[in-house]
Amino acid sequence: MRSPWEAVIGLEVHVQLATRTKIFCRCPNRFGAEPNSLVCPVCLGYPGTLPVLNRAAVDLAARLALALGCEVQPLSQFARKNYFYADLPKGYQISQHDRPLAERGALPLSLHDKRVRIHRLHLEEDAGKLLHERPGGGPLEGHSYVDFNRCGVPLVEIVSEPDLASPAEAEDYLRTLHQVLLYTGVSDGNMEEGSLRCDANVSLRPRGEARLGTKTEIKNVNSFKNVARALEAEIARQSELLDAGGEVVQETRGFDAERGETRPLRGKEDAHDYRYFPEPDLPLLALTAERLAGLATALPELPWRRRARFISAYALPEADARELTATPALADYFERCVAAAAPTPPRTVGNWIRNEVSREVKERRLTIEAALAPERLAELLALIDSGELSASAAKSVFAALWQGDETPRAATRRLGLAQIQDAGQLASWVNEVLAAHPEQVAELRAGKEKVLGFLVGQVMKRSGGRAAPQQVRELLRGALAGAPVAPPS
Repeated sequence: MRSPWEAVIGLEVHVQLATRTKIFCRCPNRFGAEPNSLVCPVCLGYPGTLPVLNRAAVDLAARLALALGCEVQPLSQFARKNYFYADLPKGYQISQHDRPLAERGALPLSLHDKRVRIHRLHLEEDAGKLLHERPGGGPLEGHSYVDFNRCGVPLVEIVSEPDLASPAEAEDYLRTLHQVLLYTGVSDGNMEEGSLRCDANVSLRPRGEARLGTKTEIKNVNSFKNVARALEAEIARQSELLDAGGEVVQETRGFDAERGETRPLRGKEDAHDYRYFPEPDLPLLALTAERLAGLATALPELPWRRRARFISAYALPEADARELTATPALADYFERCVAAAAPTPPRTVGNWIRNEVSREVKERRLTIEAALAPERLAELLALIDSGELSASAAKSVFAALWQGDETPRAATRRLGLAQIQDAGQLASWVNEVLAAHPEQVAELRAGKEKVLGFLVGQVMKRSGGRAAPQQVRELLRGALAGAPVAPPS
């Protein structure tokens, strides 16, 4: 039965920018250092210190905003967001409020025919991190540690409009946004390290109505899949509550991944709770038209445009193009392989990369940059195209190529996998198979075409998989048409 309720979802995504130093000081921006080793009086909020804005952070934020089609403002303003928490040494966070860096953009989803509007994108500094267990594991007894290394790491917060209608669309939005981060080089988007963090807002309303229901916010979900799972759980919870005549309370909730349910954390704050006011130690952020034009000109080909080009230029199916443009490194590797392997069809090249190359890379725990050189893959594919190597034998050669610098042709010879194309030898095997399987020959003469595959397989078996299958097929058809297949005397 169709639910009478429909979901309305908006996402707030925090992205750590890939700068060398923090946003307001020169402390390194690096993950994994010893706790509290990457700090200074500025990021710890000592009295009398002054922030100095990191130009590279501004450029990366504006670059991302332009990639998302946002209107980047020539003037924006920093503000103090006041709240008390143990990981916030200043007692406030330097952020942007009523004058953000950018507004009104859109992100086209990869798997759904939808453009999700971006409400705003603004700059801010990160807070520290509370540790509720001992380094290396084990519970703490009634207290927590705090690591201030993350304080002052530059962030952008990207706030979508409530355009998402399902958990699947929300996951698609996050994965597509993650692609944009990689393509633009703005961030590594590593959710495990906290480079990308997501808060999800969700409400339900009667299906078909325009009025929004009461929303809840699910904080700090740690993976793409868990965002979808958390939303599914919260939608189910709200549906059950509304079906019973209850009311949804506006609040912030967490997601218990093990139990697959959300649970309340605190009441939801509004903007006035943070007592925003302009940051007195920073002037207005001014971006000239020339600076923005330079950033726009330097934008790379974005994932949805590269995917469309792969479909049109290389005649790839949409699913193949989507997989091959998942990361800029993979898309670059594919194009280098296509160029090296011409005239092998791009779809054939793509199939090898999506299957054989990807499997080897995964099993060896390598990046695609460390995969088999495009020129070596191209030589292997050329051996298949020329008939010197069967597609099945090529997989064995391919695996051997990862062991050293041997060429595909040399590996083929060493492994004894070159296809046998000698007409006399092939004819001998065909005659043996025809003589050994008179029933199948009769069935094939009677019109049962699928039997031909069986007979080809028998020849391949006798040849140890080295017979050229197309020649074998032609010889078998010739024999059934009355042509002699015996080798010449």
